[in-house]
Amino acid sequence: MSEQLDILIVSEEESITNQVLNAIDREENNVTVIGPNDVSREVNRQTRDFVIFIQTNSDYIVEQVQYVKSIYSPTYVIYLATHSDIGLLRSVMRAGAEEFFILPDELSLFISRFPTMQKNYKLKTNTERKKGVVFGQGRGQIQAFYSGKGGTGKTVISSTFAQTIKLESAAEVILIDLNVQFGGIETIMTLETNRSLTDLQPVINELNENHIRNVSQTEQHSQLEVLISPTDAGAAETIDGNFISRLLRACRRSFDFCIVDLPSFIDANTVTAIEEADKIYYVLQPDTPSLKVLKHFEELSKQLGIDLKSSMEIILNNVSKETELKEKDIKDLVRYPISASIRRDYKRLQSFINEGKPVRKAQKEKLIPFSKDIRKFAKSVLS
Repeated sequence: MSEQLDILIVSEEESITNQVLNAIDREENNVTVIGPNDVSREVNRQTRDFVIFIQTNSDYIVEQVQYVKSIYSPTYVIYLATHSDIGLLRSVMRAGAEEFFILPDELSLFISRFPTMQKNYKLKTNTERKKGVVFGQGRGQIQAFYSGKGGTGKTVISSTFAQTIKLESAAEVILIDLNVQFGGIETIMTLETNRSLTDLQPVINELNENHIRNVSQTEQHSQLEVLISPTDAGAAETIDGNFISRLLRACRRSFDFCIVDLPSFIDANTVTAIEEADKIYYVLQPDTPSLKVLKHFEELSKQLGIDLKSSMEIILNNVSKETELKEKDIKDLVRYPISASIRRDYKRLQSFINEGKPVRKAQKEKLIPFSKDIRKFAKSVLS
């Protein structure tokens, strides 16, 4: 019962917002305040436990409530109105809001009842968790794999991780290759197709699951959905941040896990993907040059206003007795948690890469050390 709840307050009324904030325990809850124009972006970026709407002049309040519930139906929506309007009350409740209070008369009622709402929400959530991992539409996690240094094994790790998640769970998983100039995923998985994510451009404004599945390729062993890069520098020029943002948000609504393989260079598209991601896994080799590149990435992220503290974790790759630095050394040198340590397994792994064979094919199979480490990592994510 001690887990923090994520509470989003949508308001333009500073005085009312302050009163509501005073009623919420900031130590027990993660609270964010935004304006009505930022609702879609915020609920797409992160699942919210509570969304509290404080009445504004927006004409789209009913649509916003519907949108919040469509993204994650268990979200508890509360609407605080500044005047009595039976028609608005009916519309908001039909849209999915659980509670409706009229201010200022019912402010004290809201304050007194809110702790009970939180308690009941936690009890319901904990009961559902005990039944096992449940996946559902609109709850997808975007997990991006990145490294500022080439040759770290990022693409092999991200693709094998996606396959493993698919094989070890009932989750709907999609792997997205954003190396739009040169690709790479299709070679590792032996996927041959003329379709790529650029084929989604004509429908990007109304993108849905059917559009995505019509373009994505299904890896035959794991049944993982894969969105191939165009591997065409000319086609890559037509992709912008708006396309990347809409694509990732649509995938979030349609899949439980959206695994994104990012290019090593930083441009507007890479920045957009990093900002949309719930988790960034930075693939790091245990040597000094790799640490220097990580430092440069941190500095650039700070200049671009990207907050890495809460979202980035390290994946150590090619770990062996001969490496310059050990895991305990890396822990002392970086400020991000190490989520996985993957052993160097060059000979056995290289045969899969050279032959273009997926590293994982079935849930029960003989695993090479690389695959065992990836499975351990994937199970920690699933749990």
